[in-house]
Amino acid sequence: MATTTPVHPVDKVPPVRQLAAFGLQHVLAMYAGAVAVPLIVGGAMKLSPADLAYLITADLLVCGIATLIQCVGFWRFGVRLPIMQGCTFAAVSPMVLIGTTGGGLPAIYGSVIVAGLAIVLLAPVFGRLLRFFPPLVTGTVILIIGVSLLPVAGNWAAGGVGAKDFGEPKNLALAAFVLAVVLGVQRFAPAFLSRIAVLIGIAVGLAVAIPFGFTDFGGVGDAHWLGISTPFHFGAPSFHASAIVSMLVVALVTMTETTGDLIAVGEMTGRQVEPRSLADGLRADGLSTVLGGVFNTFPYTAYAQNVGLVGMTRVRSRWVVATAGGILVLLGLLPKLGAVVAAIPAPVLGGAGLVMFGTVAASGLRTLAQVDFKDNHNLTVVAVSVAVGMLPVGVATVYAKFPDWFQTVMNSGISAGCLTAILLNLLFNHLPSKATSAAETGGLPGGGGEQTVEQPREEIV
Repeated sequence: MATTTPVHPVDKVPPVRQLAAFGLQHVLAMYAGAVAVPLIVGGAMKLSPADLAYLITADLLVCGIATLIQCVGFWRFGVRLPIMQGCTFAAVSPMVLIGTTGGGLPAIYGSVIVAGLAIVLLAPVFGRLLRFFPPLVTGTVILIIGVSLLPVAGNWAAGGVGAKDFGEPKNLALAAFVLAVVLGVQRFAPAFLSRIAVLIGIAVGLAVAIPFGFTDFGGVGDAHWLGISTPFHFGAPSFHASAIVSMLVVALVTMTETTGDLIAVGEMTGRQVEPRSLADGLRADGLSTVLGGVFNTFPYTAYAQNVGLVGMTRVRSRWVVATAGGILVLLGLLPKLGAVVAAIPAPVLGGAGLVMFGTVAASGLRTLAQVDFKDNHNLTVVAVSVAVGMLPVGVATVYAKFPDWFQTVMNSGISAGCLTAILLNLLFNHLPSKATSAAETGGLPGGGGEQTVEQPREEIV
């Protein structure tokens, strides 16, 4: 009797009704972050409102295409996991510098295209580095991702950075109300509704916010019905050595961050990331970044905001996030729809963000629970890595006196903590120790738990 191979939860296709609800939930979770990068860069360059609107619609369009490439995949492009793609914040400072010192948008797009090609070429190299990401490192990185995102949710809850009423009790009260709705739905609602708790919380929060004057839909009337991003709208790309070098540093940072995000989602979904699939995911990042340079937007990376949503809802299907990518494409082609989503007030997103980002941090703790902390230095690895990762989050100007390339790497708490965790793991668990010989510890000196935690991944490879 023939038996059918069970379909992995990542590859299952939910009913259309669920696809739409789960996909929209992912879009709302990342929308504010997605439009922030073009707003910041365009604002710093003093672009006209029409050009800013063009940057945003172009960004949403390529966000959707990048997400489809990552989730659905073709040939050796795409990790085929539920990963949302969006513009990386690591590139904001270098792009502002490039754009305001004479190069303009063409110089930005030239450096972005080169960086994307570099990511495609370097993807196999990063894939072979997967053995340096045992649960000790991955758990630490996932913890840092979650904790470093919490200030983002806090700023939203207070009204959004730069808001005139930032920190007003009414903003925090609305965020707390949304958080309470999300938790209530997750605890008491039927299974399907509990999985769209964030979507319900945002919808209920928006319904409450409108009569109290938290939002304004005036921008919806001003937005166009149709908007198509054409290649090189702002002129042919120009290639400047200094701009390219700074964007290549950004590329290394985003590859490190994406590696952490891909491994995190692999842990949450039960589909372990292997060297080949990691390279495929990074290659998709590179292709999306090249498309960003061609279609008037910026470098792309996996969005950590949505990692928390996968862990919280336990919806592991990549087709859900692919649906979210399709919604983003629609938002990019129909600016009026994008304006409706943009009208959601920041405190509503903040209430939902607190539980999502906290879920990422909790997932890191769950991964670290697999690690042996007895009679070794693993606790030191976690402690110092988290401290280094949180330093730029808690003290934003701590590296202000350092060179630009150093700031690009270290101002991202995720990349700083990830690099620290990798180096300390090598130092304490792989280099020969005076106190203990390699023969006595089975070839892994000083790391009692490291031998056991690396073995499963080696078997997979």
